[in-house]
Amino acid sequence: MERLEAGAREFVDRYTRDDGTLIWRSEWPGMDGSDDPYEAFMYLALLYSIGGSEEVYDLARRLWDGITWQWTQYGQIEREFDRYYDWMHHGEANLFHYFFGLCKPDSLVDRQRALRFAGMYDGSDPIADNYDPELRLIRAPQSGSAGPRHIVTAEDLSTHRGVLDDYPAPFEDMRTSPYELGTCNWSNDEVFAEVIDLMNQRTTRGDVPLNLNATGQFTHAYLYSGEERLRTWVLEYLAGWEARAEANGGLLPDNVGLSGIVGEYNDGKWWGGHYGWRWPHGWLTIIEPTLNASLNAYLLTGGDDGAVRLVRRQLDLHFELGHADGDAWLVPHKHLDAGWTDYRPANPFHAIHLWARTLDDSDLERVERVPRTTDWAEVIVPRRPFATKHFNANTLAWFEYMRGRNPEYPERALQANHELIDQQLRRLRSEEGDPRSWDRVTHIDGYTDTVSMQTDGYAVHAWQEFCPVYFESLVQLMWGAPMHISHGGLQHGTVRYFDAEARRPGLPVGVGALVSAITSDGCELELVNTDTASPRTVVIQGGTFGEHRLDSATLIDERGTVIATTSVGSPWVTVELGAGSHARLRLGMARYAATPSYETPWSRRTDWDPIITGRRIS
Repeated sequence: MERLEAGAREFVDRYTRDDGTLIWRSEWPGMDGSDDPYEAFMYLALLYSIGGSEEVYDLARRLWDGITWQWTQYGQIEREFDRYYDWMHHGEANLFHYFFGLCKPDSLVDRQRALRFAGMYDGSDPIADNYDPELRLIRAPQSGSAGPRHIVTAEDLSTHRGVLDDYPAPFEDMRTSPYELGTCNWSNDEVFAEVIDLMNQRTTRGDVPLNLNATGQFTHAYLYSGEERLRTWVLEYLAGWEARAEANGGLLPDNVGLSGIVGEYNDGKWWGGHYGWRWPHGWLTIIEPTLNASLNAYLLTGGDDGAVRLVRRQLDLHFELGHADGDAWLVPHKHLDAGWTDYRPANPFHAIHLWARTLDDSDLERVERVPRTTDWAEVIVPRRPFATKHFNANTLAWFEYMRGRNPEYPERALQANHELIDQQLRRLRSEEGDPRSWDRVTHIDGYTDTVSMQTDGYAVHAWQEFCPVYFESLVQLMWGAPMHISHGGLQHGTVRYFDAEARRPGLPVGVGALVSAITSDGCELELVNTDTASPRTVVIQGGTFGEHRLDSATLIDERGTVIATTSVGSPWVTVELGAGSHARLRLGMARYAATPSYETPWSRRTDWDPIITGRRIS
């Protein structure tokens, strides 16, 4: 925690001005990039929620405001939200203000923003006409505070050109770039013009599965306000996509027109939409928003199995499309006109996230059916720049620890996190880490084959590559859950903590926590007060959002023998730790038995100031 605090200060000092703006270009074209600075600094807010200082919280506030102002001046943000982009990138940017919900939930500005941003997608915002409530569809893949973007321009996509030169063509019938070439040279003006023309004909109108990430925005607003209309929107929008999947033999189609017809602008094909089965990532951008939306619905319905029916169906059907190849099970990641393609070894990552929330045996089987062709217990320190999103790399190793097959994981994970901080500080302090040198930097940390900072699409990601404020190990070990899904997933957890004396989120200074086991009816965790002179008082909460009711708390010894037990019947239990003491606890838990919210033991909705109502000027 001390290293992360110091790293946060150094990171902010290196890359920002005193007013919170980033030391960067005087102009930035296109619609790409407003998400990236939010992603680079978002963990300042999450760090506060696990026990970071008030200084860290103040830095987070200053950076969110500075980034929002700066990208408004660039022309990409309007009314504090991106004017238009897709929900992979909206989801990434939103993580920052989702994390604020775990900090000081009485914040009027955060609550107001959450409701206003949700209003851009429920039909109530007259400027942002993004949603068709009758057909339950979002009207475009690119949308935001300025409404749906049905026509994209060369300027919109200008910063994508160099990055996408190595990608396959987005359409299989391009005249200027035959699909068989394997790559599509967006840097060629003739090719670029055809890409834009075909996009505007086929992929810029109607709904796509990626928009399921918008459910995070509504869930976030609900956790503040508790308004039923927000919960209803999530469930109805998810149900709309489930109905389309059922009509398509169970598999999610990746494009639906403005009239609600699948394939309406795509010759009737259920594949070929924006960020769909064909281009550019395939399976990833189908399953992640489906999983995020399903887990949001699961949270909002008290753990109703029906809420995760769609994601389970997608995982099962996709696995069934695979075939054995030696010890591996290969599954397709893309669908072209000729059928399924791009077969790769199955990965249990998304099934682990599902299991960590449901703890259902059927979801455990969805994880365990994947052959172990690699060492799942390996602890990874990501080295190659731009290769690992948010440097979260150890979901499989954490799962193995939870299943009792990786007993040394806590120590190894913490050591790996220290190594990552060392690496990031070295890069931050290097010549290429100087933001005023980025117009001439051609590589990071000697990886000359991976990046050119002079290529627009990479330059906007640079802050993430130099950030030292990464702590996957702490979230996993303290909260008993995998790190959030990077493209807009809420940070779920088995438990979280509050400092009873300071009446704020996070562990008290000097207290360590480790969740060593999670089950369908509880968890085991340890608390250690490393201060040998002063006691500490910790409040444990069931779930990140108080969604789990704690029924009992039992003090046990190292052999599991019961020392003492007490009934709880609340989302919270208070533990008093003597100076230098250690407590091993078994918590009995009724999962999803409480109404989820951002409320804390001392901060309740009934005490919060009312939302501001603006003038209605005729």
